[in-house]
Amino acid sequence: MNEEEEYKRVYTGSEVNVQHLQNLLAEEGIPTRVRNDFDSGLRAGFGGGLPGQVLLFAKTSHFDKALKITQETFPEEKK
Repeated sequence: MNEEEEYKRVYTGSEVNVQHLQNLLAEEGIPTRVRNDFDSGLRAGFGGGLPGQVLLFAKTSHFDKALKITQETFPEEKK
């Protein structure tokens, strides 16, 4: 299994929200990855992604717990 398959998306939102959620998940020992397609596209010299939309991924083995924490933290938002 490659590294990309080991993570599943648990949240998409602002960079501030993603950082907050990433800190909460880290406190629970849940490994995460962040992907900002817009920022990556700008650095590469082409457009891509939506401004202000950052993706947060959690290790697949911790996905259910990460999703629960995400939903408790931002109950007004859906995955």
